[in-house]
Amino acid sequence: MGSLAKKTHGNQLGRRVTALYDILGELYGPDQLVLRASKLEALDLLRSPRLAERVLGLQKLVYDDPTLDQVPPVNEIPRVLAAIEDALADLVARRSVEEQLERKVAERMQQRHEEYLQELRAQVLRETAGPENAQTLKKLALLEKKEQVRLARSAFEVMRPRSLKEIVGQERAVRALLAKLASPFPQHVILYGPPGVGKTTAARLVLEEAKRLANTPFGPDAPFVEVNGATLRWDPREVTNPLLGSVHDPIYQGARRDLAEVGVPEPKLGLVSEAHGGVLFIDEIGEMDPLLVSKLLKVLEDKRVYFESSYYDPHDPNVPRYIKKLFEEGAPADFVLIGATTSDPEDLNPALRSRCAEVFFDPLTPQDIQAIVQQAAKRLRVRLAPEVPEIISEYTIEARKAIGILADAYGLALYERRNGARRLTIKAEDVYEVIQHARLVPCITCRASKTTEVGRVFGLGVMAYVGCVLEIEVVAFPAREPGHGQIRFNETAGTMAKDSVFNAAAVIRRLSGKDLANYDVHINVVGGGNIDGPSAGAAICLAILSAIENRPVYQDVAITGEISIQGKIKPVGGLVEKIYGAKQAGMRLVLVPQENQADVPTNISGLEVVPVATLEEAMPYVFAGGE
Repeated sequence: MGSLAKKTHGNQLGRRVTALYDILGELYGPDQLVLRASKLEALDLLRSPRLAERVLGLQKLVYDDPTLDQVPPVNEIPRVLAAIEDALADLVARRSVEEQLERKVAERMQQRHEEYLQELRAQVLRETAGPENAQTLKKLALLEKKEQVRLARSAFEVMRPRSLKEIVGQERAVRALLAKLASPFPQHVILYGPPGVGKTTAARLVLEEAKRLANTPFGPDAPFVEVNGATLRWDPREVTNPLLGSVHDPIYQGARRDLAEVGVPEPKLGLVSEAHGGVLFIDEIGEMDPLLVSKLLKVLEDKRVYFESSYYDPHDPNVPRYIKKLFEEGAPADFVLIGATTSDPEDLNPALRSRCAEVFFDPLTPQDIQAIVQQAAKRLRVRLAPEVPEIISEYTIEARKAIGILADAYGLALYERRNGARRLTIKAEDVYEVIQHARLVPCITCRASKTTEVGRVFGLGVMAYVGCVLEIEVVAFPAREPGHGQIRFNETAGTMAKDSVFNAAAVIRRLSGKDLANYDVHINVVGGGNIDGPSAGAAICLAILSAIENRPVYQDVAITGEISIQGKIKPVGGLVEKIYGAKQAGMRLVLVPQENQADVPTNISGLEVVPVATLEEAMPYVFAGGE
């Protein structure tokens, strides 16, 4: 009897297991059950002749656990089956509830669909005429046709540098800018320098470089938003403000139709929010409205933009959550500001300068322009006659202008030799024709020479970050009546330069014992240029001394510095630009004030810079035979 009872009990357990498998088959379907068993590594257990292994297969299928691998003991099978049945009952109940929900959802969607169709039918019936007519459809077709027309990229896009290594002549400035952005704590920066030297391109490429570094906060999608400060017009009533953003009120400024109907104002984000997480580049930042600059400073401090409107009601249930968030928390505006300007630092808002690091871009030398032209020619895939880069460098010190001249010469050569060689060669006559059409003049009007002259000294000036050589010439004759000599000077040279002449008179009398009152002296700044400031004082004094003593002057030496009545050479500004201007003119030697020695750049090659403290120290370097 004991073995018969055991056998009967085993048959009952087997039937229970089979019944549970049948329920699973009905629940998932036969094919899905086999696929599920295969994924859970229970397919062999499902087909096993051993009861315990089939129970293990049930456990894997019901509990959805492929890691179960312990075959239950025979005496534990009833308890295991009871637990499986409970879990399976929960599964069947959940499936039943899900099916009921799906049916209800389908019924509701069908109901909504029918309601939507009814609304559409009613709207079509209400609208007797739509917004479109023959004229509007024709204009739409013309507009879409225009969208299909695409011109090739401009020459500037083709020849624009694509990496920091391709930016010519600005190694120091690029390195300084990179140090300020490629940091865990990037700084706001103002870039100073003449136009066309690569400020915008450098800022864009430095951001791309910073994105690739691990220690910067810029993500791979950090935006570079560019705008010109001279075009940022805004309404003081805050009706519109493209830089900071504004609020479109439902009545006056035309919020969205659905918002206007319920009287909800809509904030419109500005460029500062568009630049969030990246760089906002403002070119010509010195031309911005002073009040707008003050508002921008507030955003830089808060890193957010706040909106106000008398139409906003925080308790209005019709206000969308995004509008409520903008009014109550403001819009994010955490960005790095990079401003570029051709103005002097003193012309900018002092509060703006105090929040920004400052980087100065150097004027481009003729060698830099030549390298840029050669680099651009490679991108255009054209050959250049050997003299072409040098010709272009004589007529501009701007990279943008040099590329423009090359692009014009390229177009002219294409037209003239459209049936010529496979690879185009730009010749000197192509460039000269472009220069004549554009009425260009050489940017360097006076150059150094190995000769000597009496009464002709080169001074140094600077205008808009561009240094230049001032040609100062003096002639002196004995006065018709001793003590009644006259001094004539350019009226356009400026009052400070005239003051330098009177200082020079005192210094010359002390050095040579000669009184200028006994001479008729005519001082001329060739070209009639305005000498801004007293920095030409030393050059004027030496030119007068050369004229009255008939002492020849080296024509490859330039000097800058204010002259005091004691003969001291005082410090001046713009020294870096002046030294670059002397280098462009081919000077061999530049004399600078002793107190400006720390301002002398260290990367000047091919030019000797000598600091001097007094006029006596400068004279041996200037006068021929004085060394």
